[in-house]
Amino acid sequence: MSSNVIQGSIVALVTPMFADGRVDDECLANLVEFHIENETDAIVAMGTTGESATLDEKEHCQVVKQVVEYTAGRIPVIAGTGANSTTEAIHLTQCAADAGADACLLVTPYYNKPTQEGLYLHFKTIAEAVDVPQILYNVPGRTAVDMLPETVQRLAEIKNIVGIKEATGDIARALDIMQRCTDSSQYGDFALYSGDDATALECILKGAKGDISVTANVAPKAMHDMCMAALAGDEATATQINQALLGLHETLFVEANPIPVKWALAEMGKIKTGQRLPMTVLSEQYHSVVREAMHTAGVL
Repeated sequence: MSSNVIQGSIVALVTPMFADGRVDDECLANLVEFHIENETDAIVAMGTTGESATLDEKEHCQVVKQVVEYTAGRIPVIAGTGANSTTEAIHLTQCAADAGADACLLVTPYYNKPTQEGLYLHFKTIAEAVDVPQILYNVPGRTAVDMLPETVQRLAEIKNIVGIKEATGDIARALDIMQRCTDSSQYGDFALYSGDDATALECILKGAKGDISVTANVAPKAMHDMCMAALAGDEATATQINQALLGLHETLFVEANPIPVKWALAEMGKIKTGQRLPMTVLSEQYHSVVREAMHTAGVL
């Protein structure tokens, strides 16, 4: 595998906010340091977990720029730059490239439900417009559109489309994509990343290059250690580490992401409880189950 492939535990970073919804810049800087100290392998800024849907374009670009500055080249930064408008996605991707992001993560266009040809042309157009490594992102449970393996294979032929975050949790789907795209990319190795913490271990053992993770916000060192063990083929060690994280993998999704993970980070004293509507603070009925999962994972 070529050296430019990002591997390991890639945190889908939350965007810390004050109670009024303003971005908490100091807290953002502290979160970046927290992840570097705990050996997180790369950061996704402004993904779904970062509440990208509720920040305007200026704020979005600013958060990416700040994360790039705060990491100072110590670990890679992947900027979430997807949109359901191709033009907007190009603009966000260019902003991220200008800010110095190492790669961009582009979710399938949500709500407008394009055809497979529309998906192909959407991503092809962005890749041709902005010369930065780009990672596709398929999460039909949130977008109401499913990019099929055949379409991913076509896109893997484009030199700066370098991977996919496959968040269906379907291992057979992940294997299909990996088999199709191993020799398809003209830009080094085409990498598949798990986008589902609950199945990430199995996915990495079968050939994925890492996990773009919600759990890593709360348990960064354990997620790094688990991913590294799995990448090394040490299934026993990886499984042992993952066992303590299973509760987090489940309970951080008891309400829509990032509601539970932001509550958990506030419990850890890492962020304040601010977020933007329509996201709300975690319902009280779930506090005990999330807290119990945090205790099991050793983060409280």
